[in-house]
Amino acid sequence: MIHIDVTKTLHGAQGVMPLHVKLNIKEGEFVAISGKSGSGKTTLLRILAGLEEAKGSITVQNSVWLDAKGALSVQKRAIGFVFQEYALFENMSVEKNLLFVNNDKKLAEHLLELSELSSLKERYPNSLSGGQKQRVSICRALMKKPKILLLDEPLSALDPAMRTKLQNELLVLHKEFGTTTIMVSHDPSEIYRLASRVIILQNGKIINDGAPKEVLLKTQGSQKFSFEGELLDIKKADVIYIAVVAIGQQLVEVVVSSTEAKNLQIGQNVRLSTKAFTPTVTQN
Repeated sequence: MIHIDVTKTLHGAQGVMPLHVKLNIKEGEFVAISGKSGSGKTTLLRILAGLEEAKGSITVQNSVWLDAKGALSVQKRAIGFVFQEYALFENMSVEKNLLFVNNDKKLAEHLLELSELSSLKERYPNSLSGGQKQRVSICRALMKKPKILLLDEPLSALDPAMRTKLQNELLVLHKEFGTTTIMVSHDPSEIYRLASRVIILQNGKIINDGAPKEVLLKTQGSQKFSFEGELLDIKKADVIYIAVVAIGQQLVEVVVSSTEAKNLQIGQNVRLSTKAFTPTVTQN
């Protein structure tokens, strides 16, 4: 069990914001932390890693990482941290990047095999693709056999196909090593696919905590679908108005009434919901 009860004053674009997070995480859970930019997600990960100071307490199993007496050093925390940046040693091969962390050749070979990198073990980072580099970063973090794996949007810079592939590999590694994984992500599909629990932060506080299916699939009344997106444009076509809404990587056109067209503002976040129709799902 991981017990977290921390506070820290953050200084952001909106001014001073108190971060206060109190939660318990079970051993072996895959927890996603989501929320708007500036809500405190990455700061929370850095506090867990010991990279930022905070007040309060962090207890991992029977080990105290933070209390009123002080904080455990980064080196003594059994943590693997994967950032968006790959942070690989450019002068070392893939295999040596792993062995630098822990000189366990058998474990390195096992990780490289699981992540389909065995054939690239003698290659250097500058000859790898973005997806390959990120796989090496994840494997390197697991070389420490960490109790906790912290992921700060590690797949956000990858194209959709590679992102899905690495999500699947990440899930395999999580289950294989039984690591407690805490991941910051803005991608609902990624959270739904990987996490067993999602925590939503807003202005430094937890506003929702539950299974992804309960938190992410929001519907009201008889609504069948409900999506959030950004209103990009409102066009008049003959006697009707058409709103253009960005939902994830997709643009959607929807007919709105003249009253709705007057009340809506370009750039605002909107919710697109539907009721009485039967959709069909086909492969691309």
